[in-house]
Amino acid sequence: MISKPHLIDRFIRYVTTDTESDPNSSTTPSTEKQWDLAKALVQELKDIGLSEVTIDDNAYVMATLPSNVDHHVPTIGFISHFDTSPDFTGANVRPRVIEHYDGKDIVLNKEENIVLSPKEFEDLLLYVGKTLIVTDGTTLLGADDKAGITEIVSAMEYLVQHPEIKHGPIKVGFTPDEEIGRGAHKFDVAKFGADWAYTMDGSQIGELEFENFNAAGAKVSFKGKMVHPGYAKGKMVNSMYLAQKFIQALPAHETPELTDGRDGFYHLHHMAGQVELTELHYIIRDHDTQRFEERKQLMHQVAKDLNKALGIERVSVEIKDQYFNMREKIEPMMHIVDLAKEAMETAGITPIIKPIRGGTDGSQLSFMGLPCPNIFAGGHNFHGRYEYVPVESMLKATEVIVNIAQMAAK
Repeated sequence: MISKPHLIDRFIRYVTTDTESDPNSSTTPSTEKQWDLAKALVQELKDIGLSEVTIDDNAYVMATLPSNVDHHVPTIGFISHFDTSPDFTGANVRPRVIEHYDGKDIVLNKEENIVLSPKEFEDLLLYVGKTLIVTDGTTLLGADDKAGITEIVSAMEYLVQHPEIKHGPIKVGFTPDEEIGRGAHKFDVAKFGADWAYTMDGSQIGELEFENFNAAGAKVSFKGKMVHPGYAKGKMVNSMYLAQKFIQALPAHETPELTDGRDGFYHLHHMAGQVELTELHYIIRDHDTQRFEERKQLMHQVAKDLNKALGIERVSVEIKDQYFNMREKIEPMMHIVDLAKEAMETAGITPIIKPIRGGTDGSQLSFMGLPCPNIFAGGHNFHGRYEYVPVESMLKATEVIVNIAQMAAK
């Protein structure tokens, strides 16, 4: 398989290119700097020998590895996104390679006393003796999802260099703006031309996922009435107190920090208010379609009940669906999950099949006609300073891609 130093060099080159996306931008890509890596990938895909390498006006990159067999084989795709999360800065990433991790605390930043510790992140102990790539404690790393890009490019390079490995036609695609929910919005499924695909966008080695949250975003607005506080009795309406009542009316135990597995939640992620106007921004998540609809209905009902108690409409709720559970589209084609499972087992990996507590480009692509399960890319603790990735996990993910290509040709 591809050499470890070569893979590390490729990954570091990607993560040190700032590609943070911006949810407040209306362009695609949402930030100009995403073009830097997108254009570099175009050149790299050409350099390693892929054909039909294209980049469109929105920075979507596609390429083809032609079949080297003389019989029909389904066309398989592999997809990753090159933007990083705006939740934590991805500028000036300074990755550090730690050889033979000893299972102890890793001091990321001595000056600021930032420590990556197995006492807080127990999964570190899975990688004792492995090579880890970590941050300097001031930025995220960008393994989400530049690990996925590294693995796809490395696997394609390996297949080009080893024509004795038989495979059908393989498509690769790299997208902008996945972290702000738009990664698949302008993806040209017909142009891509795959029968199915895999996003390389999971976390821990072995993860294989074909179901994800149904997702919606909600904005709840509260209209108050400002009066001089000295003369406010019976007149002032404080919108922030109305917002407090709304928050308390939702199930207190159904929040991200108190749920796991297939549990859904309401997540209040932003709030801003004054007496006259307060706004709450929620994300609503559930794997079950009926419960998902019930969650949205509850938010509307709470607003209705508050307005009824007030005798005037001061609370309004706007809810927009974001993406849906791809299980509905994957289950009729479970052989594509079975293929990935077999490819992992062949690589000596125990598959971890579980629902995604989030979404990927694959969830939207599946509803756009491209069934797209999700495979591990190897990183942990995404979107923050404690992000890290074991190099051996990236090497194994690369091997899984090669195995899928080879097995599909049989």
